[in-house]
Amino acid sequence: MSEKTTHFGFKTVEETEKQQKVGEVFHSVASKYDLMNDVMSAGLHRGWKRFAVEISGVKAGNKVLDIAGGSGDLSKLFAKKVGRDGEVILTDINASMLTVGRDRMIDAGLSVPATQCNAENLPFADHSFDCVIVAFGLRNMTHKDIALKEMQRVLKVGGRLLVLEFSKVWHPLEKLYDAYSFKFLPFMGKLIAKDAESYQYLAESIRMHPDQETLKQMMLDAGLSKVDYYNLSAGVVALHKGYKL
Repeated sequence: MSEKTTHFGFKTVEETEKQQKVGEVFHSVASKYDLMNDVMSAGLHRGWKRFAVEISGVKAGNKVLDIAGGSGDLSKLFAKKVGRDGEVILTDINASMLTVGRDRMIDAGLSVPATQCNAENLPFADHSFDCVIVAFGLRNMTHKDIALKEMQRVLKVGGRLLVLEFSKVWHPLEKLYDAYSFKFLPFMGKLIAKDAESYQYLAESIRMHPDQETLKQMMLDAGLSKVDYYNLSAGVVALHKGYKL
């Protein structure tokens, strides 16, 4: 690939195209996103997210930034953790997803500001947050290295970055996981969300995402320290955690 091209699933596209194409995917799936998450993971995504919140070390009064937070699952959990004296800000680049998340926060009676922004250019001051989390969003970003540096920038000294993302599955499960990803997911996407193509992209984007060790090094390169990760569900998902020291 040249410097001006990048991956969109298994396809090579112009960098300027990727953001638009990813946007089209999430505009399409926004209304069925939560239902499809439950179907795709058999509800496991809820446990992965709860684990991330527990590992985060977030306490009452802390300030948390939820990047690519979409429908707001994590913002909701963190809002309960930080309490009235803390703050959670929900962000997403996609207006359709952000609308779903904002409405869910209102329905839950939670005061969580929703901000539409690009993770590669965050509209927040340096040293603003005790914790930044991105869950199932980093793999859709065009310049992951730039986004990670931005996340590091807005962390307070001593703050934590958490990256929850699909990763490299345990080798003996690869064939089964491939069949699930490339046959079952698009089929369920067509059945439930009336959109097989978007779920084909999501399956492909998982395969193109850096594996556990590569992402760990990317976080170190972005200026984070003491980076480590937890494999969840045999490596289907990994939770990376790094500190700003």
